[in-house]
Amino acid sequence: MNEIILQKLLELEQYENITILYACESGSRAWGFASPDSDFDVRFIYARPMNNYLGITEMPDNVGLPVNEVLDIGGWDLKKALQLFLKSNSTLYEWLQSPIIYRDDYGFADDLRKLMADYFSLRSGANHYLSMAHNTLRDDLQTEQVKLKRYFYALRPALACLWIVEKQSVSPMEFEKLRVMITDNTVQQAIDELLEKKKIADEKALIAPVQLLNNWLTATLNRCKERIATLPSERKQPDALNNIFRKYIRP
Repeated sequence: MNEIILQKLLELEQYENITILYACESGSRAWGFASPDSDFDVRFIYARPMNNYLGITEMPDNVGLPVNEVLDIGGWDLKKALQLFLKSNSTLYEWLQSPIIYRDDYGFADDLRKLMADYFSLRSGANHYLSMAHNTLRDDLQTEQVKLKRYFYALRPALACLWIVEKQSVSPMEFEKLRVMITDNTVQQAIDELLEKKKIADEKALIAPVQLLNNWLTATLNRCKERIATLPSERKQPDALNNIFRKYIRP
């Protein structure tokens, strides 16, 4: 599959007249809890020739291929990506930490990684993950049968939020790294059991709710919510990002 993904990225470059600066896996395969039938979520950042940025009309800020059951490939224009980085977009900060990298030929990702600690808004990031976890817990984990994968869609952002609140730093992307925030061994054991099930279950697998995890999620999110207002929220200046933009747009 890696060769197919690389070929698709090359075809996109040629068809769209773009340069892909960085491409990575962004979904459950990168988070660390893929199912046997999980698709590949490939995300990338690209640059266009300089003249495309100097016209009076805006160019499309994203490109991609039609989604199918196996591949979901899409990317953001360099300018859009840097604007979102300035706004502390948590999804982009995750892409830069992905353990599965398909393209990284120009040093662009490293340039951004060096700025992550300075530009990441703790309050914005914590609120983002709090909302994700809360909505999943409320909407998907309260019925008699729930989708197994939804537990991880609640646990991962809850842990990311807890990480930001407790450590006051950018949270890791990978679920296994986030699990260090759990001090209750019974919660860890319950998660281990779900992970073992997910390794052999398909994406639509249903299970009975795990009340222990529901209770832990509720308590953790309430604790985080109380502390988020105390986190700093500063607006950063775009100077360093403007320099990166000028560095990577094509002649």
